[in-house]
Amino acid sequence: MNANEQWLLSPPRTDAAWLAAHWMPFTGNREFKASPRLIVGGQGAYYSTHDGRRVFDGLSGLWCSGLGHGLPEIAEAIGRQAAALDYSPAFQFGHPLSFELANLIVERMPAGLNRVFFTDSGSEAADTALKIARAYWRARGQAGKTRLVGRAKGYHGVNYGGVSVGGMVANRKTFGQGIEADHLPHTQPPAGSFHRGMPPAAGAHGTALADELLALIQLHDASNIAAVIVEPFSGSAGVVIPPVGYLQRLREICTQHDILLIFDEVITGFGRAAAWTGAEAFGVTPDILTFAKQVTNGVQPLGGVVVRQDIHDLFMDQGGPDYMLEFPHGYTYSAHPVACAAGITAMKLLARENAVQRVHELAPHFEAAVHGLKGARHITDIRNYGLAAGFTIDARPGEPARRPYEIGMAMYRKGFYVRYGGDTIQLAPPFISTTAEIDRLVAALGETLQETA
Repeated sequence: MNANEQWLLSPPRTDAAWLAAHWMPFTGNREFKASPRLIVGGQGAYYSTHDGRRVFDGLSGLWCSGLGHGLPEIAEAIGRQAAALDYSPAFQFGHPLSFELANLIVERMPAGLNRVFFTDSGSEAADTALKIARAYWRARGQAGKTRLVGRAKGYHGVNYGGVSVGGMVANRKTFGQGIEADHLPHTQPPAGSFHRGMPPAAGAHGTALADELLALIQLHDASNIAAVIVEPFSGSAGVVIPPVGYLQRLREICTQHDILLIFDEVITGFGRAAAWTGAEAFGVTPDILTFAKQVTNGVQPLGGVVVRQDIHDLFMDQGGPDYMLEFPHGYTYSAHPVACAAGITAMKLLARENAVQRVHELAPHFEAAVHGLKGARHITDIRNYGLAAGFTIDARPGEPARRPYEIGMAMYRKGFYVRYGGDTIQLAPPFISTTAEIDRLVAALGETLQETA
């Protein structure tokens, strides 16, 4: 009998007193605790629930478990590492696995990005990247280059730096003033566009959107701007895809005006975009790149930042005596040995299972399936790239988030986990999905849309 079966035979408590102690993240706590949805096991592309049901994982956890769940290789690697070295001090001492993982990551990066700084999450990776950018310009003798530029609908985690450059109002309004930042317009086409993959470059939703950065440069002057941070394509805002030429134009402007370009690849990194990185998929190399999620297949918390060697070397060159800190930043669990063991194994499994090629092969079928819902009740737009799709749901007057919530809950009752957020439904099935599973997922969504008031 495995652990999942034991959980199912002895279901966890679901009474209100037991559930009250945990203040849950990004959750309607009152609704959840009145009707709890507890996941007690995972195997392959499916979850097991506390009430004995099997649920297809239509979002790969939270965009992080593309290889599926319950992989014995990762579990065994974690167990071996915890027995051999459960924790190693992260400051002034190292352990071999962090260097092995860093090299595996570099092998999958665009040429020139070859120095890895580990964090514990995507949120920490985003804030670390912003700190590196500001510190870099200070080290170059241009301490005035502190201003940061994000994008409307952007999501860069929930720490203060990431929230400040992020452009999701619901994540910002509760917390007041963050760090000063400007925002480019989002790249989401008007409702009813129904573009497959990248929108065309023509019109207002082409490279002209990238040229909005020139207006910010004119307003502030490039001598005051440290970095621009964008996702190659966004996930949390509802899968917003860049128009043809947009990222290339951002790269040109940043290069011309000596501004660092940061790609937040917490979602797009390691396979989701049918390439090892979104940078590779779209043919644009940033100066700094962040990752998390898929790096361990979601099994252990781990994130990081990859930078160009010359950025790294500037810190080394100006670090003073060699025993001094070149970059006074880090976390207790940076490059945790158990997380690194999971990451090394996940990287090897992604390669062994040809995961990127698998996504490349599945993506056309997935695209055809999701766009087959064009014309379905309540859908005003569909966007997709790789194994990611976002559906904009027609808002109920005064409650734009209610209908997606109702759709998400109905899908769960039918045996499918999908992401609902804002006015969108989001799909990101595991890389190991079959075409039949994708068809069932999309068919259930179509059925649910029809049934939703």
